[in-house]
Amino acid sequence: MSATTRILFVDDEPAYCRIFRTRIGADPQFQIETANSGDEALTRLQTFPADIVFADMNMPLMDGIELLTEIKNRYPQIFVIMLTGDDATSQVVKAMKAGAYDYLLKPMDLEMVKRSIQTILDHKAAVQSGRSERCSQGENFCFENIIGQDRKMFEIYEQINQVAQSMATVLITGESGTGKELIAAAIHAKSPRKNKPFIQINCAALAEGLISSELFGHEKGAFTGAITRKKGFFEQATGGTLFLDEIGDISPTTQVSLLRILELGTFQRVGGSETIKADVRLICATNRDLAAATREKLFREDLYYRLNVVSLQAPPLRDRKSDIPLLANYFLERFSTINSKQIEGISRDAMDLLCAYDWPGNCRELANIIEHAVVFCREKSLTRELLPAQFKTTEPSVVPVNNITTPTLAEAEHALIKKALEASNWNLKMAAEALDIARGTLYSKIEKYHLHKPD
Repeated sequence: MSATTRILFVDDEPAYCRIFRTRIGADPQFQIETANSGDEALTRLQTFPADIVFADMNMPLMDGIELLTEIKNRYPQIFVIMLTGDDATSQVVKAMKAGAYDYLLKPMDLEMVKRSIQTILDHKAAVQSGRSERCSQGENFCFENIIGQDRKMFEIYEQINQVAQSMATVLITGESGTGKELIAAAIHAKSPRKNKPFIQINCAALAEGLISSELFGHEKGAFTGAITRKKGFFEQATGGTLFLDEIGDISPTTQVSLLRILELGTFQRVGGSETIKADVRLICATNRDLAAATREKLFREDLYYRLNVVSLQAPPLRDRKSDIPLLANYFLERFSTINSKQIEGISRDAMDLLCAYDWPGNCRELANIIEHAVVFCREKSLTRELLPAQFKTTEPSVVPVNNITTPTLAEAEHALIKKALEASNWNLKMAAEALDIARGTLYSKIEKYHLHKPD
């Protein structure tokens, strides 16, 4: 990103536009443009490549949600912050689901505006530092081969940066196709062990009778067919990281062996007597609910706690729909290159269908759908006719707001601050950092909501 941050401010009230241009535009690091309607904003964006858009929620003709949807479809790389004068969360929830990065209440607090801008710049800098040379598309949104700019993904990136510097065992949970293996690889790539081996194993694919041999190795003659000594995966990963995918599928016998190596830090090859030190960082992943499996006695509780020192959850694609255009275009470029085709983009109606779908197979399913469409595409654009049958009847799943009882923003803020205080045992410094607000602001909120530390 260039040194100057380009910001488009959209509001049907010219006075707000003037205030924003005068006050925020006074900082030389910001280049400001304004628009008084959604249509005017879209026209501006054709010649003004904004990094950030501030948009009023309630505008005539094209409201803020409609503008947000258009921006995310056409320019998925732009961060959008919504402005609302309503003290109810229904529209805010709708905006966040549509891909808004954040929201601010009107009348605007200019300090909060600057803080929101800085938060975005910090997030983009974090992604920039984690870029991989292998990313060919969406370079501003690729963190060690993970593509995404949704807020949920930024939380994952920050967790990866923190976790990578430790030796703690990590358990990555999430549905199939959410990219758990990419998260594991990113942790390794950001860690001090990055120049050592990263060994990835799918536990579900290992034959039960040979799994101990595969993990720990064997000596010559240990069993029929063992004609030479073989190093197991723990030994092959020495100095590096061992990633055990589908850890929930291992047998009770293997669970005992894995628990022993975690407790003692050593192991022996099958048929051997030499004790070998396990110098590996262990990362595991599963699409199963291991906590439930422990309650049902299907997974050892002691092993579960050994593995779950640090837990990361890969969000499903339906919870990060603002990333669908970005991912779809990435897969389009990838599969167009593989199939030697020159497809320029995805049509608007096709993208609308992709964004409306709930993606039970997550990113893996999206990649499959785009690859299928590319194979049969004969035009310059990928159209809705190339999508499978289930997309022909897909419509955005919108629950009528009238049927939802939502808390006010004040109620939601009260609950969030109370939760942060309780989680930090009323350590105000820690709570303020967790909430990403100044300590003075936290004091004011505590007083406002009459919160008291329990005796």
